[in-house]
Order: sequence, then C-alpha cells, then structure tokens
Amino acid sequence: MDLRREQLADGVEKISLVGRMDSIGGHDIDNRFAAVVASRKLLAVVDMSEVSFLASIGIRTLVVNARAQSSHGGGMVLASPQPLVAEVLKMAGIDTIIPVYPDVDSAFSALMASSESR
Repeated sequence: MDLRREQLADGVEKISLVGRMDSIGGHDIDNRFAAVVASRKLLAVVDMSEVSFLASIGIRTLVVNARAQSSHGGGMVLASPQPLVAEVLKMAGIDTIIPVYPDVDSAFSALMASSESR
C-alpha cells in the first residue's frame, strides 16, 4: 500500500491511497496515514481512486482518522472510490460518517464549503 501527498489550493491536502486496504495493506498504511491525518488540524481530501479493495481494517483506518481530524477542528472527505470500494463504503454506512464524492474537485469544493461554515 502506498500513500502520496499533494498540496491543493487554500491549504487543503490531497492524500492519495494506492493499493489494497486489506489486512496486509491496511496494516502497512495505518501508522503512516495517522501520522499525516490525525496528528494536526487539517483539511484533507483522500483520493481513493487507486484503492482496489477495502476490508474492515481499511474502514477502521479511515473512520478513526476522520474522527480524530474532526476533534481537531479539521475535516476529511473521500473522493473517487472505485465501484467495489464505493459499494463497501455504502454497505458499511461509512458514507454517513465520512462524506464521499465522485471526484477530487467536488470533494475539494464540499470540504471548502463546510470549513467556511465552521
């Protein structure tokens, strides 16, 4: 599992996850993802377009870090999940905890709008 970071406009960070968020990949990425997302106040778009599989350990990583970000006063949204991953997010109810958008641009716009209303 790989993690890539990119600065977007207005201080928003795009975090791209690449690979399978299964027991091996999820464990591999958990600490690195938490170090980026949960350690400070942040507005983050998590690009899921290159995540080919999402298991419960990956879901846990996303939820724990989204909640940590929320407690810091920041925000985290998910963008561009592949159809199988989007289905898992919906079936697990994660889309009610972490907003999910079809692409990075709409995720960025929604994140900016929500941060302005805080």
